[in-house]
Amino acid sequence: MDVPVAANTLGTIGAVCWSIQLIPQIIINYRRHNTIGLQRSMMLLWACAGVPLGAYNIAGNFNIALQIQPQILTVLSLITWIQCFHYDDRWRSMKCCMFVGVIGALLGGVEAGLVLGLKEALKQDRHWPVTLMGVVSNFLLSAGVLRHYYDIYVHRTVRGISFIFVGIDAAGDVFSFISVFFQPKLDVLGMVIYATEFVLWCGVFACGGYFNMAPWIRQKMLRREINQTDRREHVAGDHVDAGGNSSDLELTRAPSSTSVFRTPRLAASSRSSIRSRTVD
Repeated sequence: MDVPVAANTLGTIGAVCWSIQLIPQIIINYRRHNTIGLQRSMMLLWACAGVPLGAYNIAGNFNIALQIQPQILTVLSLITWIQCFHYDDRWRSMKCCMFVGVIGALLGGVEAGLVLGLKEALKQDRHWPVTLMGVVSNFLLSAGVLRHYYDIYVHRTVRGISFIFVGIDAAGDVFSFISVFFQPKLDVLGMVIYATEFVLWCGVFACGGYFNMAPWIRQKMLRREINQTDRREHVAGDHVDAGGNSSDLELTRAPSSTSVFRTPRLAASSRSSIRSRTVD
């Protein structure tokens, strides 16, 4: 489907999303002065993925927005990556700037060489090098996201992940995917690259829902059970003794949690302490 206006518009939106996708994570790292929950290997994989993806998009004559998009991904990924060394390993700012500058220049030189080589291969009607770049970029992008899956599996938490960043990244994948669909020539591999990452991000969202919502639901159910038990004990304690004197036992109700992530163990401990004070 050849609709240049739609391709450029959607590609630009996708590029804008990819331009700001890592900015929330960078800001969070700066404010916390740590990169807990962020995998530096993921950021390095994404920085490297921008090289073959940029070469693939440029050699494939994608719209300008999609040609610029991988360069932005590489730059922001490198910034986020070097933050890990600055905040967690206590590297000095000057050392970080010099180190990341050398890495960035190296990646830029490699991409420039790949673009020249791919264009020459296309002139000789050899398409396998371009396809190879697409496959490599897809592998590196997917490996970066899968690194989060491994971390979530091992630690059973999504702590440190910015879901604003995840949402913006996923939106960028969607718009980029549709943009490729409106190119003069349908590029199936290009669509697969963006679709694969989008599906993987949906999985991260699902993990976030499980690890964040499940404890909240369990806490609500536990609190309801405690309240019901306390009401039954309160009714049982309001009795009249044999001499006709009323002896009301004031049972202090368990305090409400100030956090939806209050653990069941903490709630049980609180309830036990309340009962011990009542008996005394």
